[in-house]
Amino acid sequence: MKKVGVLTGGGDCPGLNAVIRAIVKSAEKRYGWEVIGIEDSFEGLIRSGKTRVMTSYNIRGILPLGGTILHSSNKANPFEYVDPDDPAAGPRDMSRTVLQNFGTWGLDALIAIGGDGTNRLAARLFDMGLPVVGVPKTIDNDLRATDVTFGFNTAVTTATECLDKLHTTAASHHRVIVVEVMGRYTGWIALESGLAGGADVILMPEIPYDMDAVVHKILERAKLGSGFSIVVVAEGAKPKGGGVVVREKGGKGKGLDRLGGVSIRVGDEIAERTGVDVRVTVLGHIQRGGSPTPFDRNLSTRFGAKAMSLVAKGQFGHMVCLKGQDVTSVPIHDAITDYKWVPLESGAVLTAEAIGICLGRFTQFP
Repeated sequence: MKKVGVLTGGGDCPGLNAVIRAIVKSAEKRYGWEVIGIEDSFEGLIRSGKTRVMTSYNIRGILPLGGTILHSSNKANPFEYVDPDDPAAGPRDMSRTVLQNFGTWGLDALIAIGGDGTNRLAARLFDMGLPVVGVPKTIDNDLRATDVTFGFNTAVTTATECLDKLHTTAASHHRVIVVEVMGRYTGWIALESGLAGGADVILMPEIPYDMDAVVHKILERAKLGSGFSIVVVAEGAKPKGGGVVVREKGGKGKGLDRLGGVSIRVGDEIAERTGVDVRVTVLGHIQRGGSPTPFDRNLSTRFGAKAMSLVAKGQFGHMVCLKGQDVTSVPIHDAITDYKWVPLESGAVLTAEAIGICLGRFTQFP
């Protein structure tokens, strides 16, 4: 019987367990393969004792479960691995250990479920000879090779529900509430949740914001009798001529830069320039948690089954993706070349400005 390993890397995301479930069920029922769960991302291929046999029996009930039963890490880069038992030794290249353990444990293939970072690592390991298939995962929806990533729909739903709740408290106290959402260097969550949640201002990385436009919008609403405003800010938003706010610098063995704090800057400037009472709310990791929506459960299930199909056909070095209504695949190297930005002429952008939402710029209609 052939064995396929599966791991989850990077930040957790609603739908991960649904992908795992589909891989296990498809491997068993269609192909007769055994699935080995690898814990804590690539760390499970570096350190022993972090694997488990997965069967349809022991994955019962995980479809609606948030998070990942295999646990995850964004600090398990095998090319720059810092041993938690000896951090003073600094980062070391453990990629050969990954390949060695892969062979020693009798694995025939690996399915790596993760975002751009995980898939970049998978691509490098593929170049070293590891038979790997990637599955795109991120609430940020910023992987260019796929139309949608699972987890995004759930994150937007969660953020929208929070905006609904914040509307009532903002209106009750005549306040401006600035809400910071995730998304890293793209504005998909901010735009979609802001549009669905009735935001008055949406600031996203693709449009460096002009505070004059933001202040004008808030004062204009006040003149028209609206004593409150909701401002949605993507964590990667930046002012015209400025850069993103980095809360914690990444680096070797530390993972990616941690963004955050732009909402405080925006809130402080709004308060200073308008005199309005302002509150800042950072939604944070609540966007990563919770049960996946039906859309994300179905997309995750389709991705998992497709990943196992690629493995069975020997189509390694590919990443599963959604194109239109079809689940297909692309070479993994093509999937990690750049971020998928929000198109400035997209329907969502045009709709937002058409109904009067300020996107951080003054808008003139023809």
